[in-house]
Amino acid sequence: MNIVEISSLNHPGVEIFSTLTEAQLRNRLEPEKGIFIAESPKVIDVALNAGFEPLAILCENRHITGDASQIIDKCRDIPVYTGPRELLATLTGYTLTRGVLCAMKRPSYPSVENICNGAERIAVVDSVTDTTNIGAIFRSAAALGIDGVLLTPTSCDPLNRRAVRVSMGSVFLVPWAWLDRPISGLKDLGFKTVALALTDKSVSIDDPVLNKEPKLAMIFGTEGDGLAKEVISNADYTAKIPMSHGVDSLNVAAASAVAFWQLRKKNNEQG
Repeated sequence: MNIVEISSLNHPGVEIFSTLTEAQLRNRLEPEKGIFIAESPKVIDVALNAGFEPLAILCENRHITGDASQIIDKCRDIPVYTGPRELLATLTGYTLTRGVLCAMKRPSYPSVENICNGAERIAVVDSVTDTTNIGAIFRSAAALGIDGVLLTPTSCDPLNRRAVRVSMGSVFLVPWAWLDRPISGLKDLGFKTVALALTDKSVSIDDPVLNKEPKLAMIFGTEGDGLAKEVISNADYTAKIPMSHGVDSLNVAAASAVAFWQLRKKNNEQG
């Protein structure tokens, strides 16, 4: 094991944990040098099992032979920076989850065509910026059999530290890509699109015609304003989740879970 005892967060190599912002870690100018941070042994283990490359670990002394021991065994060739809890508690911008962080190399992003090839159900995330919502959407997508996720460039990065943690590592399990074309362009890849929105023309999410579509892209909008009128008007369907007690809508993460369940591939098998 390459254990490195530190007494200061200024120790060379620790800056990826202590001083770099999420934007700097992402490194848009040189994507091949991009890094993301995964927290907690469970989430890190999911990333390792999915083939992500670890670069360095930061953990409390006590976790080297405790919670982080199995992770460290899988990462023998990288530095493991360690120090007392009091020192790591001062880490700018981080509250350590179970005392373990792992810096990992960002993967190359697949193309939209790659995500859509062979897929039957995909989610399109349009301008959703809350990290908690992004993480929750990915967790539901993984659990409910969504084949892939496409995000508009105005959406939050799925490899944001908090999004990764909220997803419990599901961002490593569901293929995703940045959408490089108008959402309506998915029709050229064989998909019918359904905008999740409240309009006078919205059908119920359990509409049988909608549920029988062989290839369906579900579009979810920003937390405050929802989907743009242009996105809604260009969609093949507009659908809503029936509500009770005068409630008009659900949080986007909750709505995505309901939509994923109702419109899952199993419905085609039943139909």
